[in-house]
Amino acid sequence: MLDPQLLRNDIKQVSRALSKRDMKLDVDVIQKLEEKRKIFQIETEELQALRNSKSKLIGQLMSKDEDAQATIDEVTKIKISLDEIVSELNVVQSNLNDIYFRIPNIPHESVPRGKTEEDNEEVKIWSTPKSYDFVPKDHVDLGEALGLIDFDAATKISSTRFVVMHRGIAKLHRAIIQFMLDTHINEHDYDEINVPYLVNVDSCIGTGQLPKFEEDLFQIKEHSLYLIPTAEVPVTNIVRDEIINNDQLPKKFVCHSPCFRSEAGSYGKDTRGMIRQHQFEKVEMVQLVKPETSYAVLEELVSHAEDILQKLELPYRVVTLCGGELGFSAAKTYDIEVWLPSQNKYREISSCSNFEDFQARRMKARWRNPETNKPELLHTLNGSGLAVGRTLIAIMENYQNKDGSITIPNILRPYMGHKSVISS
Repeated sequence: MLDPQLLRNDIKQVSRALSKRDMKLDVDVIQKLEEKRKIFQIETEELQALRNSKSKLIGQLMSKDEDAQATIDEVTKIKISLDEIVSELNVVQSNLNDIYFRIPNIPHESVPRGKTEEDNEEVKIWSTPKSYDFVPKDHVDLGEALGLIDFDAATKISSTRFVVMHRGIAKLHRAIIQFMLDTHINEHDYDEINVPYLVNVDSCIGTGQLPKFEEDLFQIKEHSLYLIPTAEVPVTNIVRDEIINNDQLPKKFVCHSPCFRSEAGSYGKDTRGMIRQHQFEKVEMVQLVKPETSYAVLEELVSHAEDILQKLELPYRVVTLCGGELGFSAAKTYDIEVWLPSQNKYREISSCSNFEDFQARRMKARWRNPETNKPELLHTLNGSGLAVGRTLIAIMENYQNKDGSITIPNILRPYMGHKSVISS
């Protein structure tokens, strides 16, 4: 969340900054609640001070064997009034917290203004899409013709927006994961980590999924647990309520996990194939760093995701998301979009974001500054390195052949038993 002092003392500045997200903050409601909070806070402190002084007086009177009953009765009345005021204060504070936890992060000054993906700014394009002497198929037609992708079976055993993969495609999917992990561990210096796929409420609040986006999550209500929408949630929450020593930074984690999303609000979008599913897999990079390094680290994170695509020789572009496209917790995000021949356009395959101290404040995740010896909030970042299903789609479509077979990228052949083609 944002700094409470900023929210209390300059909510209009926050509102102006959030206008870059095309968001209108109800400043009047917040200011009225803050005025009530201040009044109740002052009354609470005054009653507490009065109660303490009267309680001290009771002790003095009793030590002198004097009658303290009147003062005792007075303290009892003060306590009743104090309990009432504290109750009022708690209600107001709860209402404010509910609002504050739903306010997104302030965009970085370099984030462009805009409302939709058309307003995102292109940063770079890598490689030129291949030309075909035939009409390229999409991954659905390719996979079904080979008998290696089965959406009907997935619907039968589960529901729509799931897939069953067989033989060569299933193995290619696994090879992609192993290749990504090996690259990030051996070349980019990340520590591999394996985490639970079910997380508690505090973890979802910490990284910003709750309370605002509960409808996007799959919940196990009887256990108050949620299936993870991304490994970002459990990995980042490892440092919740922790103070990290300076010599332990930066912390760099890479994690492969399934991801589960209800896709609330996406009705009618990408209903064909594997672009948007309820269950998919990602290799996620997470970095926990000192604040002054976080924007340099963001550029590094993007380069690590790009390296995967370059090794796979897949055409892509990088864009800076405009304010209206930013995720809830992000201060700045780069999207990497891979070329899909069947759609004749680039589609997102990775998002790399700097959350600054937004998540850290919610998680109370800090580091100890050796210059002051005091705890300060960390900056948190993450990026897909990459979304596995979309990488699979991009390989199938960009490496397809006229006869319907799929050439295996050179970098993946050691993971595929040195096969060069998937034909059935």
